[in-house]
Amino acid sequence: MNGVEEHIASPRLQADFDRLKCCVLIPTYNNDRELKGVIDSVLEYTTNVIVINDGCTDTTSEILSQLPNIQSITFEQNRGKGKALRAGFLEAEKQGFEYAITIDSDGQHKASDLPQFIEKLETSPNAIIIGARDMLQNSVPGKSSFGHKFSNFWFTFETGIKAPDTQSGYRLYPLKQVNDIQLISWRYEFEIEILVRSAWKGVAIETVPINVYYPPTEERITHFRPFTDFTRISILNTILVTICLLYIKPRDFFRSLKKKNIKEHIKDLFFDVEEPPYKKALAVFFGVFMGIVPIWGYQLVTAIGLAHFFKLNKPIVIVAANISIPPFIPLWLYASFKTGEILFNEKIIIPQLDEINFDVIQQHLMLYSVGATVFAFLLAFVLGCISFGAFKLIAYKAGEE
Repeated sequence: MNGVEEHIASPRLQADFDRLKCCVLIPTYNNDRELKGVIDSVLEYTTNVIVINDGCTDTTSEILSQLPNIQSITFEQNRGKGKALRAGFLEAEKQGFEYAITIDSDGQHKASDLPQFIEKLETSPNAIIIGARDMLQNSVPGKSSFGHKFSNFWFTFETGIKAPDTQSGYRLYPLKQVNDIQLISWRYEFEIEILVRSAWKGVAIETVPINVYYPPTEERITHFRPFTDFTRISILNTILVTICLLYIKPRDFFRSLKKKNIKEHIKDLFFDVEEPPYKKALAVFFGVFMGIVPIWGYQLVTAIGLAHFFKLNKPIVIVAANISIPPFIPLWLYASFKTGEILFNEKIIIPQLDEINFDVIQQHLMLYSVGATVFAFLLAFVLGCISFGAFKLIAYKAGEE
């Protein structure tokens, strides 16, 4: 056979892979020591395999040349895992596949877990399925454990979905859904971004437990650069959090209003007896305070973000923050100046309500800023107390019924 190897897939999964139009993608970069073993193990389950040679400078090309049944994509230069996966996704869909399972080429993932992905795919055909590792085992490197917790936290913040292992590279992707998503990252952070943006588009995120092998430190092959790649991941998360707060959260809120009668929705939000009155009153307090505090242009965004962080009733916060609608703005400005006069023991000439403008504020910026902050707190406290009494009364009457 001139050194060329041929493989026949085991019939136990080949029929399922063909029926479900599923393939396996193996992105690789300078992992020739483990690559052949990974490919051979996958071939025990299916021949629907595409290897993406991401500019390897070792013997990867020679290894692939000995496997004629294996399809491959070759980059002349290293372009990053994200670009390798994207190229694999597009090629797989071009060939008629509807799903792709990605497996790393360093030997950490086990092909013996492929049946779990196929079984899960039968019941969750439109989901991204993540192979969740046991991160409590002793062989897990410290940096992997930290990165795992870091990634999971921000994924939950950005999507509201709890996933046990958002850094695992062993995944099943529905190709049509992920190929339609526009992404900005192309290296390790690609796998985080594609999860977040898929969740924002309504793609379900499912998991299956998998085995993972971490070799001893001296045998471990990794191209992850802790400082550089954690920096890239942090920058990406900053961008995603900003998009989440400015667009995704407000979008989801207004979409929810369309799903049922608005009156019923408002009733659920404001008159829900399950949420303690003090928490709803605290949301009113916080919303009013953020609506008046002098951070113009960022009041609502900051209010939504902090409400999410403090687990406050966001719709109530949003409604209360709109206390600064245009008809009331001159009144709050005037009250802020008057409060500032008292605090600074300084008398200034304040124009009529409709004559307060940016120039006036700029001339007395410190007095106005401090006055507005204190006034915001006082008004928020008063309205918070009133709303607490109202919510308490509503809860009492609901209990009588």
